[in-house]
Amino acid sequence: MPFIEIAGREIHYQDQGQGEVVIFLHHGFAASGMWDHMVSEVVKWGYRVICYDRYGYGLSRPGADYWNFYLSSDFRPAMVRELEGLVRFLGIERFHLVGQCEGGVVAVDYAGAYPHKTASLSFSSTQCFSETDMRTFSTGKFPARFSDLEPSFQEKLVKWHGEEWGREFYEHACICGGAYGVDYFDLRPALAKVKAASLVIFPDRSKLFQVEQGLALYRGLPAGQLAVLPGCGHNTYEHRPQQYLKLLKEFWQGLDE
Repeated sequence: MPFIEIAGREIHYQDQGQGEVVIFLHHGFAASGMWDHMVSEVVKWGYRVICYDRYGYGLSRPGADYWNFYLSSDFRPAMVRELEGLVRFLGIERFHLVGQCEGGVVAVDYAGAYPHKTASLSFSSTQCFSETDMRTFSTGKFPARFSDLEPSFQEKLVKWHGEEWGREFYEHACICGGAYGVDYFDLRPALAKVKAASLVIFPDRSKLFQVEQGLALYRGLPAGQLAVLPGCGHNTYEHRPQQYLKLLKEFWQGLDE
């Protein structure tokens, strides 16, 4: 179970397969394990696949100052530096990025900051901009207590983060959403900096974001493509994994044409 130290923090990662590199970025409640059912398939296609737990998620355990960091203005740029630290450690020069929801924000920020390293960008169910402050948004979408969650979601949080931290993390994150969820949110300025070919995958039945958010993402990307998954809920990687994989494979194959 490999770990590396980045900025004084232990970060857990998984590295499988050989070939062109793909890095998967988990969403804001999850950890790298959420991708397990998709990683094995992508490895079979002949790719090297890397997943990791961002600081404070999964096995990348938080320090005593975590909640101050989580809400600080440095949280978002720190996630980019963390990814770059992993890339440098592994000696990767260029790779494909895949992000889900908040992982898509990290992917967009990284692709804008390191265009020469980003072979392509694919992300799903990511918010483009908010029409209200994010604290109000979050309290209207998520139960305030871990005990009020559906048992299946409780089980996932415990599987990803452990029972004690999973409970604490959820009850804080559902209100604050990290630095992304303090005030109003707008990804559009960052989209304009992305030079790589980009695929936006968006569900039309998300309980969090309307499908128009996907259209706004697509329109904001200089080299964007848009795929809408009909009858699909927010967690596209879970609700439509085969369609998701098919879109990724066709997108990557099309880069060489």
